[in-house]
Amino acid sequence: MSHSAHRRTAAAVLALAGLLTAAVPATAAPGGPPASASASVSGAAAATSTAALAAPDIPLANVKAHLSELQSIAGANGGNRAHGRPGYKASLDYLKAKLDAAGFTTTVQQFTSSGSTGYNLIADWPGGDPDQVLMAGGHLDSVSSGPGINDNGSGSAGVLETALAVSRAQLQPAKHLRFAWWGAEELGLVGSRYYVGNLSSTDRSKISGYLNFDMIGSPNPGYFVYDDDPVMEQTFKDFYAGIGVPTEIETEGDGRSDHASFKNAGIAVGGLFTGAGRTKSTAQAQKWGGTAGQAFDRCYHSSCDTTSNIDDTALDRNSDAMAYAVWTLSAGSTVPPGDVYETTEDVAIPDNGAAVTSPVTVSGRTGNAPAALKVGVDIKHTWRGDLVVDLLAPDGTAYRLKDSSGSDSADNVITTYTVNASGETADGTWQLRVQDVARYDTGYIDSWRLTF
Repeated sequence: MSHSAHRRTAAAVLALAGLLTAAVPATAAPGGPPASASASVSGAAAATSTAALAAPDIPLANVKAHLSELQSIAGANGGNRAHGRPGYKASLDYLKAKLDAAGFTTTVQQFTSSGSTGYNLIADWPGGDPDQVLMAGGHLDSVSSGPGINDNGSGSAGVLETALAVSRAQLQPAKHLRFAWWGAEELGLVGSRYYVGNLSSTDRSKISGYLNFDMIGSPNPGYFVYDDDPVMEQTFKDFYAGIGVPTEIETEGDGRSDHASFKNAGIAVGGLFTGAGRTKSTAQAQKWGGTAGQAFDRCYHSSCDTTSNIDDTALDRNSDAMAYAVWTLSAGSTVPPGDVYETTEDVAIPDNGAAVTSPVTVSGRTGNAPAALKVGVDIKHTWRGDLVVDLLAPDGTAYRLKDSSGSDSADNVITTYTVNASGETADGTWQLRVQDVARYDTGYIDSWRLTF
């Protein structure tokens, strides 16, 4: 990851998915305040097809083998893999040979920075819609002070193994898949900026999204998800919710890694990150394990960023999440349009105050809602026992999802309820109604969805 950056306010984000199912009692009295948020069909959910469910478990041993090779390359070339140094070109040659053998069409793009020739490696998988290109990548160069195994051998190795998994599966996605490894990122995103800057406006418009993976195996890891594009963000959040791991919004790397080159050109971006030089908080250590008061990566940009500077669990999870996103986002939608409706607009919940609502509008459906309507909720709150949660049907009928409880001191409500809504017309505006009925704790509706 590059040094230079701008900052933005961090906001904690936990993943949403249908992990738990609870029975819902009979209907309560209708009513509720006016709608306060807009809704949209979730592209991420709509893209979760059988292809996405078949995304492979990326072998951790394979990813670590690539890291060992990058470590050996650095060791044989002055201890680093930096731009303009022989270790960088040797790293690129290693990846290129693997990709060529796997059936990719590879291109080495040259540029000049700081008086030295730099290289980007681009690998295209045959097939898919050439007017809808999904890219995944990360920077291959290290800083000059060390081998750069976490920063960014980890992302480079994960992207490589995901590409090789595409080949092993002989994947035939709806979108065209392109993988990339960037040079001279540590000098200011030079390689990725060169690539994007040399695309014609037509070619830029064909890139439906770029996924960036810069530092995915930090030794004291966090689980951070880019929040730039809502569909990509939700895809990663769904994966992590599926394995029961909470996430937060990524802020440390804003503007500091190669996704910025794409974002600045108007291309949708997403990605994962496990943390660099910032300190892990007590709350984060309680949530994720590891050591509070210590950097996510104590060896960031240092000579000790070796194969010993990797957390295997984080590397394994993020590699699997990467594959899940590539499979999901490159697939054509096989879920009938309208099956999933979602809003991700935040709605603040007043402390010991009036109820608030968040609307989702369902349209284009005939007949009534199903007897097993799924209501997935993601509510952030410091004491969930204070919360009363209802689903309001379009006619105002209320279905109680959750009662308050003075003994429930845990935080957040992240679960999926099942409602017998067969007596309700499907089309119309449904609302999630939430009220905080006791003092001192705060929160907000992060997102919620209906699955028909």
